[in-house]
Parts: sequence; C-alpha cells; structure tokens
Amino acid sequence: MANLQNRMLRAAKLDVNLYEEVEADTTATGQAMLVVVLSSVAAGIASIGETGIGGIVAGTIAALIGWFIWAFLTYFIGTRLLPESQTSADLGELLRTIGFSSSPGLIRIVGIIPGLHLLVSLAAMIWMLIAMVIAVRQALDYTSTFRAVGVCFIGFIVYVLFFALLMSLFR
Repeated sequence: MANLQNRMLRAAKLDVNLYEEVEADTTATGQAMLVVVLSSVAAGIASIGETGIGGIVAGTIAALIGWFIWAFLTYFIGTRLLPESQTSADLGELLRTIGFSSSPGLIRIVGIIPGLHLLVSLAAMIWMLIAMVIAVRQALDYTSTFRAVGVCFIGFIVYVLFFALLMSLFR
C-alpha cells in the first residue's frame, strides 16, 4: 500500500517520471483502477448530502466506465489520428497513466465542508486535467505538450458527453 500511496502522491505532484514508471509497469493496472475508485469515492463523499450512498456507488461505476472509455478514446485519438513519428502505446499504458492522473481527485473529499464543494471540485478538475495531459504525453511518447493537450481536449469532450448521457440514465 505504501507503494500506491507514494505513486499517488507523485502523480498528484505531476511527476513525469511517475507516469513513465506506471506506463512501463504492467502490474500497475489494478493500482490505477483503485486510484480511479478512490477519487470517485472522494467526490461521492463530498456530495453525499445531494446523492446519498447510491450516488457514491453509481458515481464509482460511472467513473470506472468513463476511465476505460476515456483511455480507449485517448489511445485511438493519440495513436491513430494524432500520432507523432515515435508514438508507441497500447491501451494498458493509457489505462495506467490516465488512472493515476485521477490522484488529485482525492482532494474532492474536502468539498464536504459547506461552501467549499464547488471550489474544490473545480480545482480538482483542473488539476486532474493537467495531470492527464502529462499522463497522455508520456504514454504516447509525445515530444509536444500541445499535441497531448489536443488529444485530451478531444477525449474530454467525448468523455463529458458520455458521462452526461450515463448520468441521465441514473436520474
């Protein structure tokens, strides 16, 4: 567990070497999934007054599905539509790096404090998007951060549309 905690802290600190490490560590997919779950549960706890326990469960399931879909979309966009000459990646590499880019999402638990939910959620979202750009840049072996931003932007738009559709099914 200490290894996971260390990795999550390094991911939240935007440590480029961490993203290279988990990209290469084929045994880290389970850890990446746990990061996604923990981040989702933190968000759910912060909004428990609005969503209840069912919201935490539904949110966690949606986060796991969204993580997989976003990783797949990012893989497809990054390797097929916007690759650089040295781009080489597989879906597992993106699942691991993107999973760890959810580490800053744990801060969302602070949103349970009245009056902080929106601010903390916004800060976490921005922090996680920055982490994701780094994760994508490293997983796809990009030299261009701008290209990684483009892949993340396209993937984010599709992800948000998917998440909105999924959430409408639970209402």
